[in-house]
Amino acid sequence: MSLAPPHPLLRRLFDAAVASAQPALCVPPHLPAPGSLGRGRLIVVGAGKASAAMAQSVERHWDGALSGLVVTRYGHAVPCERIEIVEAAHPVPDAAGLAAAQRILQRVQDLSEDDLVLCLISGGGSALLPLPLPGLTLADKQAVHRALLASGASIGEMNCVRRHLSALKGGRLAAACHPARVLTLLLSDVPGDHPIDIASGPTVADPTTCEDALAIVRRHGIALPPAVREVLESGAGESIKPGDPRLVRAQTRLVAAPQQALEAAAAVARKAGYAVHILGDALEGEARDVGKVLGGIARQVAERGQPFTPPCVLLSGGETTVTVRGDGRGGRNVECLLSLALAVQGHPRIHALMADTDGVDGQEEIAGATLGPDTLTRAWAAGLRPADHLARNDGHGFFEALGDEIRTGPTLTNVNDFRAILIEAADPSPP
Repeated sequence: MSLAPPHPLLRRLFDAAVASAQPALCVPPHLPAPGSLGRGRLIVVGAGKASAAMAQSVERHWDGALSGLVVTRYGHAVPCERIEIVEAAHPVPDAAGLAAAQRILQRVQDLSEDDLVLCLISGGGSALLPLPLPGLTLADKQAVHRALLASGASIGEMNCVRRHLSALKGGRLAAACHPARVLTLLLSDVPGDHPIDIASGPTVADPTTCEDALAIVRRHGIALPPAVREVLESGAGESIKPGDPRLVRAQTRLVAAPQQALEAAAAVARKAGYAVHILGDALEGEARDVGKVLGGIARQVAERGQPFTPPCVLLSGGETTVTVRGDGRGGRNVECLLSLALAVQGHPRIHALMADTDGVDGQEEIAGATLGPDTLTRAWAAGLRPADHLARNDGHGFFEALGDEIRTGPTLTNVNDFRAILIEAADPSPP
């Protein structure tokens, strides 16, 4: 059986992963049954890069009355007739996100026990719901977001801090909906798919504390605005805890996650004739460290046939982090891929693609990039120094100069990072 060419196949794997997590496909099976509301109203709220597409899917599959508002990233809106779509900034929040968060809180005031709040949450919601606790300002939240993004903190650590500074996260949105029922549909972009870490858990109880948040701040040497430090040290930022009676009628359903995206890609690779090995859907750590480790594994497969025999594809997902040390244009996927390139040193049978399923790696409108055996050779011929680009966190600058970047535009979903390494078989030895 002849095998598909590496680079077109890698792109098909990425496209299959993205397609598997489209809200039009994964939201409808989880909607309430027709007629289940009785006399109650359906109020739709939400936030995240996929929230507008989720809202559109709700409208198309719900025949009864509804109203609502969701906030998504600039450029990620889709047309809706009954649910208002607001765009705001990500990853650093802005005034549009603040105003939208205030209006969402107003929408869920004075509800009855007959009403149902359908909350549509996907990755990116932490920045898109920046309503601060009393005593804090949007400028305070922006400063904390910037510091967290540059610190190298994991997504779980970042969201722990965010939950204790927010008027909506850490279960506060669900508490505000009481006594209405709350059904949250989650599109996961976090390792482990923990609801508390998807958009910082606006509708689920939070077992962490202000002291936990302070420990994270100390661990990463994050400078806090004075008002933020006061909120954490005083305990005024405590979130809604497990057992709170206001959350008794709140339910969550996971509608899409990184694992199903990896499995969709795996099916395409197998059909193309490659063995597939999923290394994990929750890989974390410094992006450049993960890239170096994956490069070592790829070389062992290519040169020793261990632990897998080529030809094969190695798939992984999760969310790496980047400790910003330079002034380059970077994202965690291109940083990981550039580190992999340096680790495999142009091995003739190793190809790779790394990209974010939402179409945005870091703060650039670039999803990621591809790597081939000639990547470093072409870079050196163009006068590029790959190690210098890595040191400056300039993965986008590097791959863009080579024409190897991946641009998708908004994909309208978000199931985190997608990494595929394709390892070809060695040519048969001559007789």
